[in-house]
Amino acid sequence: MTHNHCNHCSHDHHSHKHHEHSHDHSHHHHEHGTKKTLILICATALLLAIAVYIEKSFNLPTWQLLLIYLVPYLLVGYGTLKEAAEGLAHGDAFNEHFLMSIATIGALCIGFLPGAETQFPEAVFVMLFFQVGELFEGYAEGKSRESISHLMDIRPDVANVERDGELLTISPEHVEVGETIVVKPGEKVPLDGVVIDGTTSLNTVALTGESVPRDVVTGDEVISGCVNLSGVIKVRTTKSFGESTVSKIIELVEHSGDKKSKAETFITRFARIYTPIVVIAAVLLAVVPLFFGGAFHTWLYRALMFLIVSCPCALVISVPLAFFGGIGGASRQGILIKGANYMDTLAQVRTVVFDKTGTLTHGQFEVTAVHPDICDENHLLHLAAHVEHYSTHPIGAALRNAFPDEATDGCVVTDVEEIAGQGVRATVASDLVCVGNTRMMEAVGAKWRDCDHVGTIIHVAINGDYAGHIVINDKIKDDSAQAITDIKAAGVDRIVMLTGDRSEVGEDVAHKLGIVEYYSQLLPADKVKHVEQLLSEKNDGKMLAFVGDGINDAPVLARADVGIAMGGLGSDAAIEAADVVLMDDKPTKIVKAISIARCTLGIARQNVWFAIGVKLTVLVLATLGIATMWMAVFADVGVTVLAVLNSMRALRNQ
Repeated sequence: MTHNHCNHCSHDHHSHKHHEHSHDHSHHHHEHGTKKTLILICATALLLAIAVYIEKSFNLPTWQLLLIYLVPYLLVGYGTLKEAAEGLAHGDAFNEHFLMSIATIGALCIGFLPGAETQFPEAVFVMLFFQVGELFEGYAEGKSRESISHLMDIRPDVANVERDGELLTISPEHVEVGETIVVKPGEKVPLDGVVIDGTTSLNTVALTGESVPRDVVTGDEVISGCVNLSGVIKVRTTKSFGESTVSKIIELVEHSGDKKSKAETFITRFARIYTPIVVIAAVLLAVVPLFFGGAFHTWLYRALMFLIVSCPCALVISVPLAFFGGIGGASRQGILIKGANYMDTLAQVRTVVFDKTGTLTHGQFEVTAVHPDICDENHLLHLAAHVEHYSTHPIGAALRNAFPDEATDGCVVTDVEEIAGQGVRATVASDLVCVGNTRMMEAVGAKWRDCDHVGTIIHVAINGDYAGHIVINDKIKDDSAQAITDIKAAGVDRIVMLTGDRSEVGEDVAHKLGIVEYYSQLLPADKVKHVEQLLSEKNDGKMLAFVGDGINDAPVLARADVGIAMGGLGSDAAIEAADVVLMDDKPTKIVKAISIARCTLGIARQNVWFAIGVKLTVLVLATLGIATMWMAVFADVGVTVLAVLNSMRALRNQ
């Protein structure tokens, strides 16, 4: 097979750069290679059968038999022999092709030793089966590549840019920040930006794993990689193509292979030391018994089996493949895991620390209750929205959102005055309306009353008379409570919530979600201190995950064993600082990430034990002379095929 991915030491078969537009090309090339190998295997099997028939039917001298068997042997083994020769030329002698070549050439030669049986069919069969293994492995690699290449579907090919009144279709790389692009229905949004004209709904499933479309209107931010479903929109770009969400995601997943897990680094080191040792052991096994009167051909045969069995191929391929598959499976769920090493950490998480705002809650204020005293609810909201019309404070925005019709109702608002530390007052249709805190009410002599709701209480007075109050609060996400329950069920011992919010708000959220341990009124530096405190209290081998929305959580995300950023679509700082990015805002994805990591690690572990176990057994049997060449082939190729198939399960982590 053309791609040599078993050069143990030098060649990490992960660093496939499969972006640009070579993706389709490589796919065809890949299928073509697979077909070729299949035809080769069938042809060889047929020729081998004919050769065995000739050997059984005609009594030919050994050298003529060798010539007959060399036809299928060279047909199927040519590639392997070539790789072995190249390896030797580059000073990388101990790769798997070399081991296979030595073993089969040795088997072909055994027949010429006095008193030995010919081993020609075995030699051809070893090569044949080795190709079968390569075929499987190629197929599995192709599959796991596809699991990540679904991300390539989000890579936009073109952007329609308005320049000098014309609409040009160019590559997204050439669009400047601040230019206007037009996205038509059915097209991918090529760059991050803000909608300046039009409304539509976007399909974000490729990015977030969420099937519900997202509606956008003028003024909303859009991110690259979404598919525009219904309307034409004009977008002012805010980032260049290289800085856009799509490029960042693709880059992250492609480089996830660079950060190796513990299992992978162990195996790379293991193969480097292990192969030379095996070759030396095999040579000793062939030579030493001669001094004790052993028959050379018997011990040579055993030594050759020893070589075949000892190929560490199963481990070297299947373990990275499992991690690669796990990362691909997770990315389909809208979970980006930045490297195989974070899989290790995620699988051992026993403490989860949450930031409250933007992670467990939406991070946007909204009106949760209206308690009027002298007018109806609607009128109270109406007045407050008018007074807060020009306010830049999030509370002002919440009041305006609660009463959206204020722009069209024709009320005249004059003399708007903001009083620091108190609130805003203005004249609305000849009434003096004050909207603010209790200090403001006292300043105008209004008799305010308290409220039993948790949140920010906004009091309203009309001409000095108390009119009632409005409660504003941050809304808890729909699946936060479920997420906490699931995390506890997944065997996490300690769940902590940290928030910069006031203590009664923190208490309220923690109580609603069933979180026992929480700390309120923290500055970003305090959060880091708390996380460091928690890190020092945990047991060895148990990991701490911090989940934040990343805007102000970057230092804490970086400090935790594993930093998980929520809604990574929003904040660049989070994508940079976090190790795991959840592409949508759902806290329930955290459990999903942990279970994918545990499953992937389990698969890798099974492969290691299975491969080492079978190999050791057959090695012992080979040395004692019980094993045959066929068993040796199973111990190498059979185990590789099974391990690779096991690794493919990681892809199905849906």
